[in-house]
Amino acid sequence: MEKIAVWGFSWVPPFAQGLVRDLRVRWALEEAGLPYESRWVGIEERNTEAYRRKHPFGMVPVLESSEGTLIESGAIVYAIAEQCDKLMHPGLRIETLTWMFGALNTVEPPLWNLFVLDQLHQGEEWTKLRRAGAVEEVKLRLAALSEWLDDRDYLLGRFTAADILMTTALRFIRHTDLVAEFPLLDAYVKRCEARPAFRAALRDQMTDYVRNAPVAA
Repeated sequence: MEKIAVWGFSWVPPFAQGLVRDLRVRWALEEAGLPYESRWVGIEERNTEAYRRKHPFGMVPVLESSEGTLIESGAIVYAIAEQCDKLMHPGLRIETLTWMFGALNTVEPPLWNLFVLDQLHQGEEWTKLRRAGAVEEVKLRLAALSEWLDDRDYLLGRFTAADILMTTALRFIRHTDLVAEFPLLDAYVKRCEARPAFRAALRDQMTDYVRNAPVAA
């Protein structure tokens, strides 16, 4: 069986735990039934020459296998989905790709922007001027997404790789109540997060965060 290794950060602050993008890759592998090993890099080590040979930008995730090295969570999830009808049903290939790109290019950017404002620049004066507009942009995306879901359990009626990317994007605003304002969307996220593969992936990602947590002085 092909040996697969997934790289993530060995530890991140609590506000970022469960949000780092290697979670997407682990989730896709779990759904596809592909075993993998975890590899971890310290944030302080990510710009070393050795790690930059794996990822030119010093980021995670990185997937290593006998076929080579892949970077970028969307590209890795796509590569996994190509091997798994469960994640990219042959009859829904174009639709799945459409919604994968939609999650990454249309939905995630404003959500990530709000996450950065609230979590990485919390309390800074300039964010008070920017936040209302950022929230409004998020709400526009959430409203459109909720309208699309309508009576669908998943984006395309059945679970696909697009749901992995969309759910993990929506998690960037878990520190707010914005998703909860849209009951269909809230139920969608909870439905996806209840999947055994998601829970296994999250557990795997959190393992070393707990082990490597800094000791309080």
